[in-house]
Amino acid sequence: QVQLVESGGGLVQAGGSLRLSCASSGRTFSFYTMGWFRQAPGKEREFVAAISGSGGSTNYADSVKGRFTISRDNAKNTVYLQMNSLKPEDTAVYYCAANYRSMAYAIARVYYDYWGQGTQVTVSS
Repeated sequence: QVQLVESGGGLVQAGGSLRLSCASSGRTFSFYTMGWFRQAPGKEREFVAAISGSGGSTNYADSVKGRFTISRDNAKNTVYLQMNSLKPEDTAVYYCAANYRSMAYAIARVYYDYWGQGTQVTVSS
C-alpha cells in the first residue's frame, strides 16, 4: 500500500510560481512512475506531467510545457511540480498519483494505482 500526501498549494497571482510536493510512504518509491493531474470545477481530471521511476524520463501536457517542471527525489520519497508563469486557467485541485507501470502508461489516469487527496491551486487574474 502506498500513501501519497500533497502540499504546497495556495493562492497566487497570474505570472507567479508555486511548488507542489507529494510525499510517499513505502520503500519502493523508485519503482513507480509518478504523475500529477488536475481537476477544475465542472471538468474532468486531466494529465499534467509524469516522471519515470529513475527520473530520467518526463512527459508534459501541452498546456504546461515550458512552464511546469516535474522532478523527484527518491531518497526523500518525494515528487515535485514546479509551476511558473501561472495562469488563471491553471486553477484546479492538483493530485499526485503513483503508477506501477512504465512511462508508456503515464498519461491515462486509469492506469494509476494510488492517489493523493489533492491540493488546491488558485491563480487570480
